[in-house]
Amino acid sequence: MPKISTYLNFPGNAEEAFLFYQSIFKTEFVNGIQRFADIATESNLPPMSDAVKNMISHIELPLLNNHILMASDAPSELGFTVTAGNNMHICVEPESKEEAQRIFDGLSEGAAISMPIQDMFWGAYYGTLTDQFGINWMITFTAK
Repeated sequence: MPKISTYLNFPGNAEEAFLFYQSIFKTEFVNGIQRFADIATESNLPPMSDAVKNMISHIELPLLNNHILMASDAPSELGFTVTAGNNMHICVEPESKEEAQRIFDGLSEGAAISMPIQDMFWGAYYGTLTDQFGINWMITFTAK
């Protein structure tokens, strides 16, 4: 089922923020809280400190009308820099890899591509860009 969600990046306080949001919206996390420690052995990630391993690699919280708020911490130890403006994305999840490619290609016109769309270690076909209007997009397709 295709969906659109909002994706946030935090400099290390995603859990605090999402526990706060959960208290407001009174909903449960989808698939719990996933931490960097959960993926450290499954990927090409560099060695991490225990503090980074405890950070959130992915979290989802339903808000209203089937809108999902998603997030991850973006630790500087892994090469991320979180500043106002680069910490929010519109995440589009179409029904097929071909549709993901079509959307990514369309949004790429005049865009700054931060990650070309490609197969990723977590099983998704995924790419990110900032369009010609300064809006951050994540395009992702995961076969079910």
